[in-house]
Amino acid sequence: MGKFDLNRRKFLGALSLGTAHLMFSNPLYGLSGRFLTPDPLQTISLGKSGLKTTLLGVGTGVSGGNRSSFLKRQDASKSVAMLRHAYERGFRQFDCADTYGTHGLVAEALKGMERDKLLLTSKIWTRKGGIPEPERPDADIVVDRFRKELDTDYIDLVQIHCMVDSDWTDSMKKQMDILDNLKAKGIIRAHGVSVHSLEAMKAALADPWVDVLHARINPYGIAMDKPDPAEVVEVIHQLHAAGKGVIGMKLVGNGKLRNESEKMDHSLRFVLGLGSVDMMIVGFETEAQVDNYLERTSSALKELT
Repeated sequence: MGKFDLNRRKFLGALSLGTAHLMFSNPLYGLSGRFLTPDPLQTISLGKSGLKTTLLGVGTGVSGGNRSSFLKRQDASKSVAMLRHAYERGFRQFDCADTYGTHGLVAEALKGMERDKLLLTSKIWTRKGGIPEPERPDADIVVDRFRKELDTDYIDLVQIHCMVDSDWTDSMKKQMDILDNLKAKGIIRAHGVSVHSLEAMKAALADPWVDVLHARINPYGIAMDKPDPAEVVEVIHQLHAAGKGVIGMKLVGNGKLRNESEKMDHSLRFVLGLGSVDMMIVGFETEAQVDNYLERTSSALKELT
């Protein structure tokens, strides 16, 4: 795959028209017409991981950190009601992390639902800070706690959270081997990483251990691994071509675009138009937001299909 060649002025002009996604239709870089229906909850495959779920997923980490997040801070009954509403509307992927503290809420919301129809994701935290305890037990101990908190025998996807260093595949080798062993035992179904730098993303591309990756992506370069989307898109396309599942996050710039409706729509069209992002997670706070994103995504898909 060659270098991603994109005229910056042309790209910014396309953003203003909401057509920037069309600039990525070159078959060298995108998969034109990948999504064949306007259903925002159509079933997708996460690369070659063997995992299948809905195109849109529920993120639970809005303003998350130190085992707190918006869903944890508001009345629990409202958070549980929102999660159940998402399930009733057709969402089947729920994204957690140790730093969000939302395992218990998700477990409560999904009581009585068909576990084999769900895709539950969580992430282990290995860096300083981020969670209350100073200790960082090995991944098998942490995943065992996750299963108890989520009230499930297995977790579909466990990732190493927020990697930024280019050598993380070396420094995290012990935890990667443990997660590989858990996968072989069926305790988790797949493993991967959430990255917060382009260097860490490139390291994930080079390592066959990574089944699925969380990538920050929007057309505005807000809360992304590089401010120029073209640099990030090039690596995301390579990840997809290598068979790794790609989950897009930060579609509205970590909430910075939440009150700019036109830019939100542009971002959805842009990410869907890339063809290399398998699914998108959105951090919801209310039932109304769930319904709003379903409508927006459906409209974006209609334009693309």
